[in-house]
Amino acid sequence: MLHAARALWLALAGRSARLGAGLHQTWRRSLQVRVVTITLVTSSMLVGGFAYLIADKITSILVENAQTDVLARLRSGSEYAAKQFSLYAQPQEAQLQDTIDGTVNYLAGGDPQQTSGVVVAITADRFTGVITPRTSPDVQVRPLISPELRASVAGGSVAHQIRTGTLGGERTKYLVYGSPVPTQFGQLELYYLVPLARQDATAADARATVVATGVALVLLLGLLAALVTRLVVTPVRVAARTAQRLSAGLLDQRMVVNGEDDLALLAASFNQMATNLQRQILRLEEMSRLQRRFTSDVSHELRTPLTTVRMAADLIFAERDEFDPAVARSAELLQAELDRFEELLTDLLEISRFDAGFAMLDSEPTDLVPVVHRVADRLAGLAERVGVTIELDVPTTPVIAEVDPRRVERVLRNLVGNAVEHGEAKPVLITLGMDASAVAITVRDHGVGLRPGEEKLVFNRFWRADPSRARQTGGTGLGLSISLEDARLHGGWLEAWGAPGQGAQFRLTLPARSGDRLTTSPLRLVPSDAALPFGGPRTGGLLAIGPGAAGGLAIGPAGDGDRAEVQS
Repeated sequence: MLHAARALWLALAGRSARLGAGLHQTWRRSLQVRVVTITLVTSSMLVGGFAYLIADKITSILVENAQTDVLARLRSGSEYAAKQFSLYAQPQEAQLQDTIDGTVNYLAGGDPQQTSGVVVAITADRFTGVITPRTSPDVQVRPLISPELRASVAGGSVAHQIRTGTLGGERTKYLVYGSPVPTQFGQLELYYLVPLARQDATAADARATVVATGVALVLLLGLLAALVTRLVVTPVRVAARTAQRLSAGLLDQRMVVNGEDDLALLAASFNQMATNLQRQILRLEEMSRLQRRFTSDVSHELRTPLTTVRMAADLIFAERDEFDPAVARSAELLQAELDRFEELLTDLLEISRFDAGFAMLDSEPTDLVPVVHRVADRLAGLAERVGVTIELDVPTTPVIAEVDPRRVERVLRNLVGNAVEHGEAKPVLITLGMDASAVAITVRDHGVGLRPGEEKLVFNRFWRADPSRARQTGGTGLGLSISLEDARLHGGWLEAWGAPGQGAQFRLTLPARSGDRLTTSPLRLVPSDAALPFGGPRTGGLLAIGPGAAGGLAIGPAGDGDRAEVQS
């Protein structure tokens, strides 16, 4: 039984929580609901206050009228009774009791059985046992005359109270007035008990009328607020839906323009804006398409003359020993520039494939340890020429991940090449790490580093940190852009950290299984040897770049090696 009650309580609590969450969500999302609710609450408070004041005023007027009428009757009755009793000098006189009875009947209307509800009573608290109290009609009024009222009247004052009691079998509210009646032998007390049933009924009818009118007014105000808000909110909702369709690529969506008011002006302005945006977007798309086509066509068209020039240059380069030194040096320069030109064409073709969406991922289980060693060996000659030592921190056991080895090697080649170029003759450290869900590779240099803001530009095409510097590697300026696209194609992250004078570190994080979503990286992005000036936070910029939740690019500041993204 206890278990069933607990289950019922939990079910009710869960349902209440869901209902509360639904109402809170509706309140936050619906402007019309908020306006109507505020209107209803405010108008209810105002109308309720006015209704209370009006009903209270009506009740007060009715009671005051009843008091004025009873007081007039009480004074007249008191004077009449005083005249009737002035003939008696002693309370024991035989005719006094009959006179009291006749006076009570007369003041009550002459009919002891009258049905108006008014009760007239004459009492003599000072002559108990001598004078018998009389009432007309004959009912017991003592419970309705409080001791305080009796004491006040006995003291010679005219007093009144409102009491509720039962006279004649029905519980009724009475207005009780008492007045002293002076005589030669002392004082008697005259009481009028007037029922307030009619006044209560009138006040109740007035309150009901006021409440009904107030409720109708509140509902009318709520309906009016809903209609007015709907007139304003509906075009805004239409504009929001139209804007969502426009953002989804449906550039032909427009709002309906009705009338000439402000809302119609809003719709017309929105349509004009959408038309201008559509025109500009189509123009930019056409320019982008022509640009991509131009890049692709030029890259392909240059292949044929490049092949011919390459054949001639190879022949000249092979025979350079037979030429004089100046011509031999020219042959070497020609060969180097042709290599750079061919690399540029290759990168342009790769970029055009990414732009067109034709890049494909050929994933397979790959041991990344040999890949890292192979990249380090290929760049060892360049590192030796510029005085940079390449250091490796890789596990002794295989690090297996489902990746495209060609693309991963290209990313590492670009990262290590940049680190060697900007290493300022200081060691470059390559670190490989993994956990249950991801693998990561960091490339750390100790060169000039990145100034604040440059970490946002480092992956842009053809961007260079210092255009005046002489390049050692003869790069195309597209390496990091291609590396970023390769990381995105894997569903991974390519991130950069840098600080002036402290060098830079790039981190490539890839899912261990193709198609998995990354949540953390096995390696820290901010190196452990980064300086903390004055005990404050690490200096330098930090940029996290990778695929967002919706397939877009995620760029944002990251913390102390942890992942932090801003989805776009």
